Amino acid sequence: MRRTFAIGALAAVLLLAGCGGGGAGSGEAGSGDTGYGPGTSESVTPEPGTSASDLGLAETSLGEVVVTGSGMTAYMFDNDTQGTDTSACIGACLQNWPPIIASGDAPVGDGITGELGTIETADGQMQVTLNGWPLYLFAGDSAAGDVNGQAVQDVWWVVDAAGEKIGG
Repeated sequence: MRRTFAIGALAAVLLLAGCGGGGAGSGEAGSGDTGYGPGTSESVTPEPGTSASDLGLAETSLGEVVVTGSGMTAYMFDNDTQGTDTSACIGACLQNWPPIIASGDAPVGDGITGELGTIETADGQMQVTLNGWPLYLFAGDSAAGDVNGQAVQDVWWVVDAAGEKIGG
């Protein structure tokens, strides 16, 4: 039993180490940031984006955070540039960190105090931004209130109502 646990723990460490941040020499900016949160071993397909008008707040183990209408946690990415018109999460990164997609040009959210906006994704959809930061879901979150993406690679963070990262 201990040997199986040790092998599993080693595999998890190697998986996370192999999914390091998109720094120098990684090819696409942010494309290497596909790491999973603690305790997950495979992708879970989250809802395919959501309407920004469905954003709100929910209490989680990390405190009150921004969530979609179905309660899925929203995340920001340190490799993004606040106020930019493009996302740094491209290529393979998007497999685990799909953008939250807006249904219109002027998104709104219940209880959100930061400025909501949008940027255009590579495929022409409008990704929701909060306080200038693009928002994402995490494939490792399978239920409302999950925060498994918090601090992945020390670059992914849940956000509060004002669009400020929690932790980190």
